[in-house]
Amino acid sequence: MKTYLYAAVSLLMLSACKNEKSVSDAEKEELADNGITTVQTAVGSLDLVAPFSSESQVKESKVVGWENGKTPIAPEGFVVTRFADSLEHPRWTYVAPNNDIFVAEANTKNSANRITLLRDSNNDGEVDERFIFKDGLNQNFGMLVLNNYFYIANTDGLYRYPYKEGQTKLEGEGEKIVPLSASGYNNHWTRNIITNSAKDKIYISVGSASNVGEQGMEKEERRATILEVNPDGSGEVVYASGLRNPVGMDWNPVTGDLWTAVNERDELGNNLVPDYATSVQKGGWYGWPYSYYGQIKDPRWADDPHQDLVDKAIMPDVPLGSHTASLGFTFYKADKFPAKYKNGAFVGQHGSWNRVPFSGYKVVFIPFKNGKPQPAEDFLTGFIANDGENEVYGRPVGTTVGPDGSLLVNDDDSGIIWKISAK
Repeated sequence: MKTYLYAAVSLLMLSACKNEKSVSDAEKEELADNGITTVQTAVGSLDLVAPFSSESQVKESKVVGWENGKTPIAPEGFVVTRFADSLEHPRWTYVAPNNDIFVAEANTKNSANRITLLRDSNNDGEVDERFIFKDGLNQNFGMLVLNNYFYIANTDGLYRYPYKEGQTKLEGEGEKIVPLSASGYNNHWTRNIITNSAKDKIYISVGSASNVGEQGMEKEERRATILEVNPDGSGEVVYASGLRNPVGMDWNPVTGDLWTAVNERDELGNNLVPDYATSVQKGGWYGWPYSYYGQIKDPRWADDPHQDLVDKAIMPDVPLGSHTASLGFTFYKADKFPAKYKNGAFVGQHGSWNRVPFSGYKVVFIPFKNGKPQPAEDFLTGFIANDGENEVYGRPVGTTVGPDGSLLVNDDDSGIIWKISAK
């Protein structure tokens, strides 16, 4: 069924490639009067304001850095320390099966295009050795060790390299086993990868090439998706689609479902559209760019609404606030934190340019009970220095459970990986 759905989606996308995405001022005024729409998510009801009921905002952050021993703020019972610093945009962290810690240093502009290896050789919870594992990459992000290969997800494709456990440098150019598009404005350049419990599939998250299809839908082929491939790159299927920018992915330890954190679209107003975390159904369609939160139509597609796809759109599970740039996602499967955190999920919110006051710039926690999500709550805060001056200390993104059961948080704009441990 998913194959036929994807074929239909592709044809509709191609046919709609010349659709203009402008909405007149008169239409905006009319839409703004439509009032609240209430939807039911997995964690309760959500009130969504009308499109254009507020102005779309621009608020770029200025990173001032952390000084004088200042750190982010965790709940009572936790301590926050620097695990590593002096990194160049440490966007993502991956812990290999032998507990080596790999950090993707990459960025939208002026990217380091590098992976750094951090090693705690005496198991004291601190970094003892540091190596440049691989450089000369192309906006690298996701990493994976599988079947004697080291996989790297660059923005233009999935590569694999022969790998022996414990090696400190990756040699050669690697084999490109899955080509990926870097078309459009490519603000969504990150490509994350994970494997399944059977270790016979790889899942690749690929964000959209645009905000809402304005670059032309022909550029969105195999974008706004999670792809599934075999470890050699063959057998590609679209696992799920209509996900504007899925980044963090992990498996629910109770139900076995795939979950992801998704950045939703911009420029519908200061309080639309909320980012979300959601379980991902195989063959599922999640609405982008034609609708959001189920069947709420994006007014920029009024002339070509794709009603059949709107009708199929799946409601996301956990809203995470508008313009939070929710990127990191990991389930806490260790035993070092208090019991309430077991099998819950941490989400790194990088913060967005499209809201006043700032939203995001923190790590939130989603409790789970018997595998089912509950409303998100703040976990790691204190990243905003002065909202009125647009100043932030840093911007959290990747969330990873460390080998010792701590939580590692990538603060990419400050070049720091924070370590959150239970006292």
